Amino acid sequence: MLNTQIAQSLYISASEVSEALERCRIARLVDPQKKRVNLLALEEFLVHGMKYAFPAETEGLTRGVPTAVSASPFKEKIVSDSMIFVWPSPSGTVRGAGIKPIYRTVPQAVASDVMLHALLAIVDVFRIGRSREVEIAKKELKNIFDTYNAN
Repeated sequence: MLNTQIAQSLYISASEVSEALERCRIARLVDPQKKRVNLLALEEFLVHGMKYAFPAETEGLTRGVPTAVSASPFKEKIVSDSMIFVWPSPSGTVRGAGIKPIYRTVPQAVASDVMLHALLAIVDVFRIGRSREVEIAKKELKNIFDTYNAN
């Protein structure tokens, strides 16, 4: 996929994609040609680093797009009476505790991409989840990565 296609699907500029891929190359999250993801390194970063690199900032009740345990694949697997979490968005369909997304265009980008929505919800579990939720998120991430690896 070209940087311009990635940029369009994420609602960011092509230069932001290029800069992000270069940071990922330096961190060894992608190969030197920036064509293949280092899944082991990415998994380690997501599970152990997200809460430090992108600490969750919660806001009050707001309308938004479900995330973390309030979104798929978790809402089908975790029966919870806890608060609903959302990325604030005027086009959101759910009311809940707002969590600032890792990037401002996340609510737009996930609107038409179910897999991206699931991945970013998993990332938010790593940012704000309790131990049991994090364990479930690790399994979900592993399943997705195994599918990616098979292709």
